[in-house]
Amino acid sequence: MDKSGHPSEKLPITFESHLGGLNDVARNALLDLRTYVLGLGNTVIEQIRPHRIVYAKSLTFRTFLDIRPANDSLVIAVRKSRSEPTVEHMIRSGGDLESIKHEIGMAYKTIE
Repeated sequence: MDKSGHPSEKLPITFESHLGGLNDVARNALLDLRTYVLGLGNTVIEQIRPHRIVYAKSLTFRTFLDIRPANDSLVIAVRKSRSEPTVEHMIRSGGDLESIKHEIGMAYKTIE
């Protein structure tokens, strides 16, 4: 307990907690994207944070994808290397998502 009498342990943030505030299109896009990214290889690490979901490659935690869920969209930041700038995309439909999956796959392969 903290000084105010409340439990001091924070509840873990889960992937499902990010689904709650999304409309059907954004929720389905996030679920589809998660399946795709985790299927890229056994070195993919998923880290759930309060306002975003981050994907990295291996234990060296080389981040290649950052997803920030919003009510009706996903803001996706793809990083191919430390020397290149991060490229951001706004996903509002399944079609938008399909168009950047290739970019995400290439980022996973090239990030070091």
